[in-house]
Amino acid sequence: MNLLAVSINHKTAPVKLRESLYLSENEVRELIKKIKNKYFTEGLLISTCNRTEIYGIPVNKDITHLHLQKIITESKNSTTTSADSFQTFISRDSLNHLFSVIAGIDSMLIGDNQIFKQVKDSFQIAEEMQFAGFLMRRVFDSALKVGKRAISETAIAEGAVSVSYAAVQLIGKIFSNLNKKSALVIGAGETGEIAAKHLNDKGISHLVITNRTTEKAAKLAEKFNSYVVPFDKFKDHLHKYDIVISATSSESILIKKQDVEAAMKKRGYASMVLMDIAVPRDIDPASKEINYVFYHDIDSLNIIVGQNVAKRRKEIPKVKIIIEEELNSFFEWYNSLQSAPTIKNLRDHFDAIRAEEVEKNINKFSSEDREKLEIVTKRIINKILHHPIVELKKTNETGTGAEEAATKMGIIRSLFGIDTPESKENKT
Repeated sequence: MNLLAVSINHKTAPVKLRESLYLSENEVRELIKKIKNKYFTEGLLISTCNRTEIYGIPVNKDITHLHLQKIITESKNSTTTSADSFQTFISRDSLNHLFSVIAGIDSMLIGDNQIFKQVKDSFQIAEEMQFAGFLMRRVFDSALKVGKRAISETAIAEGAVSVSYAAVQLIGKIFSNLNKKSALVIGAGETGEIAAKHLNDKGISHLVITNRTTEKAAKLAEKFNSYVVPFDKFKDHLHKYDIVISATSSESILIKKQDVEAAMKKRGYASMVLMDIAVPRDIDPASKEINYVFYHDIDSLNIIVGQNVAKRRKEIPKVKIIIEEELNSFFEWYNSLQSAPTIKNLRDHFDAIRAEEVEKNINKFSSEDREKLEIVTKRIINKILHHPIVELKKTNETGTGAEEAATKMGIIRSLFGIDTPESKENKT
């Protein structure tokens, strides 16, 4: 299968270069318009914060990986990208790479659960742009199966591998039901936003944001349908929150031990969780000495993250087995699209139908006519199949491209239902 692929990703290029080559959804659509039929009969474009990749079946043998690399660099007018910034793949290796990506084992964060949706969305765009033909649709089905199996059959996506998510997961163990709890997130930067998102996803009842810049806090609060408290007033409201996550860039302690003590008295010593994920720390670590206060800083959370990453890495061999199984399954199907197997399958399929109908009606004929029935029905089948078989043989004789030939075989198999479960049952 002449499927070419190139990838620029976190393994091959620094973040600055990856960012410069990132393609928005509109840019992906525009690029597909430019390359479809000119360079590739069908294909796929994936672009995320950590990777930009093109997969394509060339229109002719003159199209190489260099064309793919040039397409990516020229799409963003990049002059600093070299060939060393790309990984290149062909045929089975292209599929192996795609399957590794969708399963999360090629991600910066092993088992990244966002990449599955990102790849799925990329296939959806290819479908909408009519860039996903017969073969790429089958590729997508196989990739989707790999991603689902990796999640359901292994622990590759289990356990938090970011500090923000680790904090929220730990909170979930302390408070089993967050839909009756309130939380304060201090800091509206990237880390604070991720923490707010995870709390929101976990169904937190009351979420409040505070930040030195009120506008940033308001913008983040609007995103998660939450509330804002002025930064210079948040300590006055500290007792209202069951959970406090702090992620600022402050150079000094924001919440002192006495602030927590005062809040706990007002709470009647109802349990409070303090998650300090700032560097340097925002919350006085001595706060953990107070009864019913659960305090964790970034060091303790990093230990959890490290343990989870190690667990995920141990799952990689299991995922690779799944990938290998699905690769074998895909190429078993692809090889069946050659003319000889298809001709045989076509004959077997029709003969099975003929034999079944003869068997059902054999008692309606005399013993003398039964032999004639066999001969006549076989002749009918031969005449029906004559033209399709001649055309299939022509595919090999005229040197039609492998992918084009495979597409024709696939359409015939689909048209006559050769690969359907019903047809397989008829053969057994």
